[in-house]
Amino acid sequence: MGLLSGIYGIVLRIARLIKKPAKLPYKVISIGNITLGGTGKTPAVIALAEEAQRRGLQPCILTRGYKGKAKGPCFVTKGMEPLINVSQAGDEAYLMSEALSGVPIIKCADRHEGGMFALNSKLLTLTSKLIFILDDGFQHWQLHRDKDIVLIDATNPFGNEKLFPEGRLREPLSALKRADIIILSKADMANEKIISACMSKIRRYNSDAPIFTSSHKPAALINVSGKAESLDTLKEKRVYTLSGIANPSYFEALLTSMGAEIVNSKRFRDHHHYQQGDIDKIIKEAGGLDIITTEKDMVKLKGLNLPNNIFVLRIKFSIDGNFYDDIFGRL
Repeated sequence: MGLLSGIYGIVLRIARLIKKPAKLPYKVISIGNITLGGTGKTPAVIALAEEAQRRGLQPCILTRGYKGKAKGPCFVTKGMEPLINVSQAGDEAYLMSEALSGVPIIKCADRHEGGMFALNSKLLTLTSKLIFILDDGFQHWQLHRDKDIVLIDATNPFGNEKLFPEGRLREPLSALKRADIIILSKADMANEKIISACMSKIRRYNSDAPIFTSSHKPAALINVSGKAESLDTLKEKRVYTLSGIANPSYFEALLTSMGAEIVNSKRFRDHHHYQQGDIDKIIKEAGGLDIITTEKDMVKLKGLNLPNNIFVLRIKFSIDGNFYDDIFGRL
């Protein structure tokens, strides 16, 4: 381990010792990861909240709203329309607020404080059906959780297995022992040999947690007016891709698997803040080709002057129904 990663590891250990986890008076389910970005966490949070609603529960999401400028605690949404803009909320928190209906989302760096803010708001019905979903919570040790779900990207599970900043790991792999449930996300794009090797490695550190595989299924192609078009239009279509996400390769592979031919692509860094100049250059580079982007990118593009030939590939988190039974059946 290099010097910088060693220092980072020491800081992690100290952070865990400084403060004991505070408890909220209702159940908390955490969804997080052990690597930096790209595991598909946001679609998983959305799917979990929707499933909770289908089962008659009242979910409330606690998020730090990464890159969002608003100082917490505050409502990103009370379950209807977004109450703050994407710059204030952060792109992932804002995307969740647009995708979900009837699910309050609270932004606060201290998720216990955010939870208490929600409880004191008188918005929530304080019954046993209330549950908190902790977004990106595996390293948020300040809040006690009743279930810890960890997502691992099956296409690139642990990088070079080094801690940040020399690698992609947020924590040593031994931290997997804290996980109650593990999901290999994007498993549809990984071969069986890689998945088997990943599972074997996980079992070195956690022999008990159930392991599920998941994928992100294309759900719709959305035009600039917000209307859905048939996914079949992508078959044999030459396209230009635009993304500012942690794992653009998976997004592009999804399009290719649907029959699209990617002629050119533009990749920005994760959480890129788009300017009109970016779009103007992309329009020229695309040269009339349809531009396909992600939902996460579109929430930041909406305020700009966009061409009519830009489309969003909407995806849906897909996992075996037993996953939800495992969570809600024993919560």
